[in-house]
Amino acid sequence: MPERKPRADAARNREAVLAAADRLFAESDSPEQVTMAQIAAAAGVGKGTLFRGFGDRTGLICALYEARLEPIRKAVTDGPHPLGPDTPPRERVPALLDALLRFKLDHRHLSLALEEAGAGNSPYRTPRYDWWHATLRDTLDRLPGIPGSDFTAHALLAAVRADLVDHLAGRMNLSREHLRAELAAFTARILSAAPPPAPSHP
Repeated sequence: MPERKPRADAARNREAVLAAADRLFAESDSPEQVTMAQIAAAAGVGKGTLFRGFGDRTGLICALYEARLEPIRKAVTDGPHPLGPDTPPRERVPALLDALLRFKLDHRHLSLALEEAGAGNSPYRTPRYDWWHATLRDTLDRLPGIPGSDFTAHALLAAVRADLVDHLAGRMNLSREHLRAELAAFTARILSAAPPPAPSHP
C-alpha cells in the first residue's frame, strides 16, 4: 500500500507536464522558444522531475506526440471502417492520409516541435514513421497495379509532413476543408494506377 502514493504522484505529474507542454507549445510563436524550465514551472514540478520522467526536451515532445496520436493508432490497428485493417484498401489509403492530415492540423504546434527538435529526430528516422510507412505500404500492396508501393507510401506521407501542412495552412491560409479535398484528389490520382476491382457475379 505505501508504494501506491509515489506511483499515483508520478502519474499525476506526468499528466500535468504533458498538459503544460501541450499548452505552451500551442501558445508559442516558435516551438523552439519553449524551455524545459518553462514547462516545469507551468506544470508545478521541478526540472529534475521532467528530466527523470522524459530524459530531455526531445523525449518530452515525443511522449506528448505519442499520447495525442495513440487514439488514431488504435483505430488503425484494431478499429472499424474506415481506418481499421478490414477496410478495403482503396478506401483505407485515403482515410489513413486524411486522419494524419487532420492530426497535423489539430496539433500543428506539437508536430512542428517534433520536427524542429533536431536532425536526429527527422521524421524519416523514427519508429512512428516506419510504422506509418509500413501500414500504408502494406495497404497499397493489396491493390494490384500500384507500382513501387514502398516509394509510393513515402511520397504520400510526404504530403502530410508538419512543415508542409504548416506552410499551407499557416502561410498560404488554405482552409482545413480545402487541404483535405486537395489531399483526397491527389491520393485518388495515385490510386487510379490500380484498376478497380472486378464486379462479383452471382
